[in-house]
Amino acid sequence: MGAPDWIWFIFTFAFGCCVGSFLNVVIYRLPREKSLVRPGSACPACGRHIHFYDNIPLVSWILLGAKCRYCKARISPRYFVIELLTGLTFVAVYILYFHTEVRGNVGVEGGWLIYLLHVVLLASFIAASAIDLELWIIPLSICWLVTAIGLFASAIGPFLIHPNLIRAYSLLPVASARTGSLAVGAAVGLAISWVLLATGLLKRSYESEEPEVTDPAAQQEAEPAGESAERDEEPQFNHRKESCREILFLLPIVCCSWFAYWAAGEVEPIRVWWEGLLQHPAVAGFLGSLFGYFLGCGVVWATRILGTLGFGKEAMGLGDVHLMGAAGAVVGPLLVVLAFFIAPFFGLSWACFQMFFKKIRQIPYGPFLSLGVFAVMILQDWILTRFGFIFSY
Repeated sequence: MGAPDWIWFIFTFAFGCCVGSFLNVVIYRLPREKSLVRPGSACPACGRHIHFYDNIPLVSWILLGAKCRYCKARISPRYFVIELLTGLTFVAVYILYFHTEVRGNVGVEGGWLIYLLHVVLLASFIAASAIDLELWIIPLSICWLVTAIGLFASAIGPFLIHPNLIRAYSLLPVASARTGSLAVGAAVGLAISWVLLATGLLKRSYESEEPEVTDPAAQQEAEPAGESAERDEEPQFNHRKESCREILFLLPIVCCSWFAYWAAGEVEPIRVWWEGLLQHPAVAGFLGSLFGYFLGCGVVWATRILGTLGFGKEAMGLGDVHLMGAAGAVVGPLLVVLAFFIAPFFGLSWACFQMFFKKIRQIPYGPFLSLGVFAVMILQDWILTRFGFIFSY
């Protein structure tokens, strides 16, 4: 006889809180380029080591009164909020996926893989959003990790869940011959663009070309009077020019995608071989995830470039591009596009809140994108019954 449901709820919540405790480490250390493993947890104010009994998720923060045991320095409420939010997310997704009809299709044999994949995505996005809120950056390493996990899970998924169930319920991304060819072509084009960057034939956008002055005396001599106070300002860029550099970077990706799509559909020997290859579920799964990655990146990058060209200033960040690419590798092409268009409604809700309470603080767009992804994950079954015809992959 299995354990009662309430035990699983408590276990899942507690596990999520422990993951949230680790996310706090990631949020603090990763953008500061510190090791996530060593040294152990310590108070940022006094440097004293934090013992295990003072590091119990949720409980220790409450018992210590949100203060360090030794120096009485204030402990940010962010630690408590992240642990609680992660725990609630883990248990809420578990209940929705396995104990309700909202995502009842996940309850198939091997559905735990879908659950683990999705909570990894959500936990990573919680960390990325918290960093984005504090520092206005999204560490690309978080996005790359989620992308790699999404590609791997989509490839091994057919060995754990029957491929027919994966396709019928859209549990994981699956490529058709058309979308698979686009993914392969984009990957080849991306490799070409990387080579062009490495050889210097292409220049990275928003990369300062001014030499760094390390001698303070030489720097003082080089600066005209009255300009020394401005030396710490960010370099000025011609934003439209930088967008043109990004277009050049994307050009091989677009061209190779088109060529691969044409070859897989029009060249008879290639078409026959390619359609046979896509009959292998692992290949179709991997390429479906890869196509979702490129489409997630593409829809945000296109918006970034068009917005920058139109308004003459940088629109959205490259971190947002990689964030949605990672989401696409997990949830697939259709849902990541819908998530992108749902995100502005969360942004609008925040703007209304700001107007009503007369707040002035702006926040980055990463958290809104993350909320959009969370929404489409939960409402996937409802969405696919109405919009699934758009992508018959």
